[in-house]
Amino acid sequence: MELQPVILSGGSGTRLWPLSREQYPKQLLALVGNETMLQATAGRLDGFRGRLPVAAEPVVVCNEEYRFVTAEQLRASGKSSSNIVLEPFGRNTAPALTLAALAVQEVDPVLLVMPADHVIRDLEGFQGAIDAGIPAALDNAIVTFGIIPDHAETGYGYIRFGADRPDGSKSIAAFVEKPDAVTAQRYLDSGEYLWNSGLFMVRASVWLKAMAQLQPAMHAACVAAWNAGSRDADFVRVGKEAFKACPSDSIDYAVMEKLAGAADLGVSGSVVPMSSGWSDVGAWDALWQIADKDDAGNVARGDVLFEDSRNTLVYAQDRMVACVGLDDAVVVETPDAVLVARKDKTQHVKQIVATLKAGQRSQASAHRKIHRPWGWYDSIDAGPRFQVKRIVVNPGARLSLQMHHHRAEHWIVVKGTAEVTNGDKVFLLGENESTYIPLGHVHRLANPGKLPLEIIEVQSGAYLGEDDIVRFEDKYGRG
Repeated sequence: MELQPVILSGGSGTRLWPLSREQYPKQLLALVGNETMLQATAGRLDGFRGRLPVAAEPVVVCNEEYRFVTAEQLRASGKSSSNIVLEPFGRNTAPALTLAALAVQEVDPVLLVMPADHVIRDLEGFQGAIDAGIPAALDNAIVTFGIIPDHAETGYGYIRFGADRPDGSKSIAAFVEKPDAVTAQRYLDSGEYLWNSGLFMVRASVWLKAMAQLQPAMHAACVAAWNAGSRDADFVRVGKEAFKACPSDSIDYAVMEKLAGAADLGVSGSVVPMSSGWSDVGAWDALWQIADKDDAGNVARGDVLFEDSRNTLVYAQDRMVACVGLDDAVVVETPDAVLVARKDKTQHVKQIVATLKAGQRSQASAHRKIHRPWGWYDSIDAGPRFQVKRIVVNPGARLSLQMHHHRAEHWIVVKGTAEVTNGDKVFLLGENESTYIPLGHVHRLANPGKLPLEIIEVQSGAYLGEDDIVRFEDKYGRG
């Protein structure tokens, strides 16, 4: 029997816009420290010496849109996985966990379900609580972990715990929604409530049994999607049409809140209190709370200058940001958008994202810098009939063999060596050398070297959209 880490890496983190976006959500960002939140989650059981050994690889469930950057971040942190399950559509956490359980059902491990977008500063406290929950999971319980509150928080749901169980965990008396300030203080004063962390532990077979009984339509759709799936290298693609029919719900609503009324199921719910420096970093004010501050309570990431400012968070990604006379503010600067907000209003940033989506603005979903399986590109300038991109290709990587109907391209190498396919010719370009790709020519860019290749691409033509690509050959399976 093993403890199998399951990392749920869905969600878009709209309240952390403009840094977190639909195609590059917060779990892929290094918001705290040098590791991304996904990488930190993957390493959360390093050195675990509990009742069960930890499986060699995590099971990761993520959106198909950012599969390549997910795989690359795991590889870079030494946590590569051959079980990256791709969701063609977001269907919340209950279907995601069901897919993960189906991925390992033959060995039936104890699943430790961890959202990829949480911060945990006390790993010793975290691992101690995880070990304390294993006996309950082995006794057919679905275990959740409740954070011992240290203040009256209105941004989290709560769990009211009941009597102690023989397995060392506590029974669950009730789940309650996010409270107002007065109710949150009452919860804190009573000592009977824990923050709902979204962390779970359960045997794979127990979870599938509970789903089949309590959510038969969801269970059937996930099983059908799994059976219709296919494997593509480290990625597991589930059946798209079957999964599209799957209802959407969270683990709490779909299963946990229904266990109290399902005594004949043979599955129970329990909670283990946890004190581990936990935060779900749901909005910019939460990041300010957990970050290191200067003597005036200011938090700075990037090139930031403060003058007569207090309790302010500034994240400068691309330019120097100078702040004068700010109190309780948040400023987040990216190459294509800037957020300025009162710190106590950052929960409302999601309304800005909704407005951007309604206006079909690209800033809602994507950054100017776009990650691809071969590297990345940054659209550094654009105008009528032209666009300029900075393109970086990883060592040994190559773009698809492709052509465009509506644009021509000029490539200038500024760093490294490029292998260029241009029509029926294949040749090398060094630094300060260039080539011209006429409209309609079949072409490819590759990096045969051991260092990143960097080029400047100038596109010109009547239409410059990313959908003007006809791919003839692609090592990454893109159509």
